[in-house]
Amino acid sequence: MRSVLYLIAIAGLVLGNGVVDAEAKTVRVTIEKMAFVPAEIEARVGDTIEWVNKDILVHTATVKGGWDVLIPAKGTASLAMPEAGQVDYYCRFHPNMKGRLSVAAP
Repeated sequence: MRSVLYLIAIAGLVLGNGVVDAEAKTVRVTIEKMAFVPAEIEARVGDTIEWVNKDILVHTATVKGGWDVLIPAKGTASLAMPEAGQVDYYCRFHPNMKGRLSVAAP
């Protein structure tokens, strides 16, 4: 299996632009006691942010003029990061809940 992955990486170098893309990852944010923890996170384009809601209330991760993710009580929701940049987000239902996300280019 390792040799197959190695050959795929080499093929990517030969056929591609000389760069092997890093695998996208999942960055978890816990919602507990009406707060995003951690409040500030970093990700790369293509990474997925997963919010894990431990509260008994529904929350959102909302960017003004941008995306809006509904996070059910005692549930999870996720969103793949489509572009680089820094955004501040909040919960529509509880505007005192705030977070910041910095997304780097791949």
